Amino acid sequence: MKCDKNLLNRLSRAEGQLRGIAKMMEEGRPCEDVLTQLTAVRSSIDRLMRLVAIQNLMEHVDVTDQTKVESAVNLLTKV
Repeated sequence: MKCDKNLLNRLSRAEGQLRGIAKMMEEGRPCEDVLTQLTAVRSSIDRLMRLVAIQNLMEHVDVTDQTKVESAVNLLTKV
């Protein structure tokens, strides 16, 4: 897989969010605040996973319509 700067930026952002959550927990912040931030990190990681899957398919499968690939991946990765 080629290393896309956009994907690395998203990963770095999620890493920063996780460090922030750890700090919140150390400070004894309310559970609701921590859970809200954890939900945000989970959403960003889910989106990153979709983008990696789409990029991988576009690199390895002869596809002319990226929109169809994105739709298929989003359908498969919905929980």
